[in-house]
Amino acid sequence: MIHRLFPFLSWINEVRDPAVFKADMIAGITVALVLIPQSMAYAQLAGLPEVFGLYISFLPVMIAALWGSSRQLQTGPVAVVSLMTATALATVVGGTAQSNPELAAQYIPLAMLMALMVGLFQLFLGVFRLGVVVNFLSHPVIVGFTNAAAMVIGLSQLSKIFGVSMPGAPSDHFLSVRIWGVVQQLGMTHLPTLLMGLGAFALMWGMKRYVPKLPGVLVAVVLTTLLSWMIGFEHIGGSVVGSIPQGLPGFQLPALDMEMVSILFPSVIVISLVGFMEAISIAKAMAAKTKHRIDPNQELIGQGLGNITGSFFQSYPASGSFSRSAVNLNAGAKTGFSSFVTAAIVVITLLFLTPLLYHLPKATLAAVIMMAVFGLINFKAIKHAWKANKHDGIASFVTFVATLGFAPHLDQGILIGAGLAIILYLFRTMSPRVAFLGRHLDGTMRDITVHPDLPTDKRVVVMRFDGSLYFANVSYFEDALLEAAADNKEARFILVVGDGINQLDASGEEVLRHVVERMRDSGIIVVFSGLKRQVLRVMHRTKLFDIIGRENIFATEDMALESIYERINTLEPEKEQEQPLMPNIFQGKENTSQI
Repeated sequence: MIHRLFPFLSWINEVRDPAVFKADMIAGITVALVLIPQSMAYAQLAGLPEVFGLYISFLPVMIAALWGSSRQLQTGPVAVVSLMTATALATVVGGTAQSNPELAAQYIPLAMLMALMVGLFQLFLGVFRLGVVVNFLSHPVIVGFTNAAAMVIGLSQLSKIFGVSMPGAPSDHFLSVRIWGVVQQLGMTHLPTLLMGLGAFALMWGMKRYVPKLPGVLVAVVLTTLLSWMIGFEHIGGSVVGSIPQGLPGFQLPALDMEMVSILFPSVIVISLVGFMEAISIAKAMAAKTKHRIDPNQELIGQGLGNITGSFFQSYPASGSFSRSAVNLNAGAKTGFSSFVTAAIVVITLLFLTPLLYHLPKATLAAVIMMAVFGLINFKAIKHAWKANKHDGIASFVTFVATLGFAPHLDQGILIGAGLAIILYLFRTMSPRVAFLGRHLDGTMRDITVHPDLPTDKRVVVMRFDGSLYFANVSYFEDALLEAAADNKEARFILVVGDGINQLDASGEEVLRHVVERMRDSGIIVVFSGLKRQVLRVMHRTKLFDIIGRENIFATEDMALESIYERINTLEPEKEQEQPLMPNIFQGKENTSQI
């Protein structure tokens, strides 16, 4: 209980080891060099002034490291959550604080409120151990969403790379209005801005490929900032970050407006789940390498507390970062102390170094964003989902198309994808495989449609149902049973092999009750074998077990068949030797080598 309340106790003493302290210091500094320019770029993406990227980069980072379960996960601003935040708030306010400073008085408090709501929702899920709710966002849906979101984020930076304006309002249709408007302005491209953005991009790409150990983002930021200062980039029409307020953000309570809470709540749920999916995915991937245990519910608590704390210090929603967590791990981070080092450097930057960022070109920040999201584009994953299961491939592709089509309202795309994935899952389970079985030479029961020469018995129908019995497929089960009875006029027993029945809900229990009684009235006894404990428990609670009869429920199909033939032979003693479905031990032994 103590370690659940204070999970950092599991690693805090390790920092006393000089080797661990050194490794965490190096990793923390390395991440900070990537985080500082990246955070300002993501704040711009969230529709906020660049300094808010720095505000979100120290308290949420520290709190999530203290109360999360991953030692290497780096929390803070991320691209997808930043864009979703901007979209949600711009729809309410009518613009962003970045595009229209006059809206800052409305926009910034709402960003803080959204951080508080996201934090409270994640904390609620974590405390009540409801982390499994993220399973409703299947992997194929996340793949489709991530690919589309990465493309939207990358395309959203084109105007800054070409030095033209982004037409329309942030809530306008992304492709047909905003991006098409940028394309129409390409003839007015500001050449110095284009060269600055392409130069930064080429520098980061080249360093990542040829000298990956060096912080390419930092190098690009430093060099382009120096160049911007030397050539007077601001005075020849180039857009720069400008003055960034020095000092730490003051304590401020988020404005609790219940009307705004109800409006933002749908977006908050999606942002909470998508943000957590990103965080837990990278945390699990790193845990596989470090051999440390990850607790999804504890991670939700850490992320939730990080967002709640940040909301009181002018933060917008944060999440775990793929790129910075990977940098942290590769730089040798051993414990969450590396996140403290990262946060400390951000604090130093806010207190003393913000004047150095005045001449940083916004085209460079756009290139930083594009470079970060390009790594998220992976169309092969959609193709892989199709190969694994066509329904998963369809869900992934539809999520991708819907997310692009509804952009910038990314939440609608992922909700459509998640809903479709659930519908397709129900569709798959509505018609599970039903196999009618005969006895194979090796003693096993096999599908007679695959092996049509297997011996069967007109008096005994053996049916295997490969699916749970629940509301979506009970009618299919009933129809299969009635059809089996209709097709086998001489049948006295129907044996349901229930090894594949993992669940029985109220609808399934009701249909079973009626079909067993209906068959009995028709002179056919329904017998069950291989039912699992959870299914039997439902039968006992509802008295269905007594209705079916203890004499008609068996652990294995062979035990069931032995009992069935004993009863048949009692009723029909002249046919005592006719037992084609019973295993032939000697034949089984003779054919063992052929199995």
